[in-house]
Amino acid sequence: MAAYQICVRCGHRWPVSWQPRQWCPGCRGLLLSPDDTAAPVPPGRRNFRWVARPPQARSAADGHRPRRRSAGPTPHYREVPRWGLADPRPVDEPAEPSREETLADLAPTLLAGAAVVFGLAAVAEAVRYGLLLYNRTRLVDPLALAASDALVWATQLCGPAVALAAGVAATLRLIRVRRRLFAARGLTDPRSRLSLLLGCLVPGVNLALPGVFLTEVTGPDDPRLRRAVRTWWVLWVLGGVLFVVNVLWRQRDALQAQADGVLLAAVTAALAAAVAVAALHVVRLFDHHDLRGRPRRLPRRTVATGPKYEPIAPIEPVGARTDEVPAS
Repeated sequence: MAAYQICVRCGHRWPVSWQPRQWCPGCRGLLLSPDDTAAPVPPGRRNFRWVARPPQARSAADGHRPRRRSAGPTPHYREVPRWGLADPRPVDEPAEPSREETLADLAPTLLAGAAVVFGLAAVAEAVRYGLLLYNRTRLVDPLALAASDALVWATQLCGPAVALAAGVAATLRLIRVRRRLFAARGLTDPRSRLSLLLGCLVPGVNLALPGVFLTEVTGPDDPRLRRAVRTWWVLWVLGGVLFVVNVLWRQRDALQAQADGVLLAAVTAALAAAVAVAALHVVRLFDHHDLRGRPRRLPRRTVATGPKYEPIAPIEPVGARTDEVPAS
């Protein structure tokens, strides 16, 4: 038997389980007597009747009055509506850069720092050589000698460390630049990451392969970049050769050889500073910046088809001009 009870207050139907209820479980209103939905009941025997009321009358009977909306300004569009079926693209949150990307971004800073350190090393070696020349005829102040030795030792300790960090950062920067340029051409880098790292960081091999790696991504439409790469390559090879000569020269024990070794060390440090500046210039050119990091301005050239200003009258030779003779 499918029987139910109707609440007088909320009008909800509650099925009768095993015993009729008296109060509505939802609103605590009075429940009517059970009614069977299967058996038809004449309208005279029903314990309820349906009353149809409009929404406003129902709200007034319940004690709630409909709220009138305030007449605001007429809706209008600030611009022409552009409706379509294209969904907006999801905005990707910028991912945190990895350690390699962070170190690659520090390549210009490390190269500039290496140039400064090697420049100071060249100055320190030059000052020491000047003290040696001064010491030939006079005594050197111990304070000046201690300051010179401290500057030389500080630059000799900081120089290789900064140069190694700058070399690793520049190599990671080269890998990223190669991937970007090959991707712009619709290609992938034919050289693996390991081969690029070994070719740029292994002593002896890194005198030849870095220039090859850079030449592969320099296009013929940018001769300035190609010249910068070649200049750096030449300075890099000369610096490596001069470093080997400097190490072999220090094996000599003669006093004059040691004095000449100081001068050779100053020249080597100056060349190392020039190599760092040239490498920084190459990195900036790949990013379309100048040496100071400012956006590079490319010259704009147009083909002129005529003079800038049209003359007032066409220029004619003197003999070709015919003057009008007045009629007598």
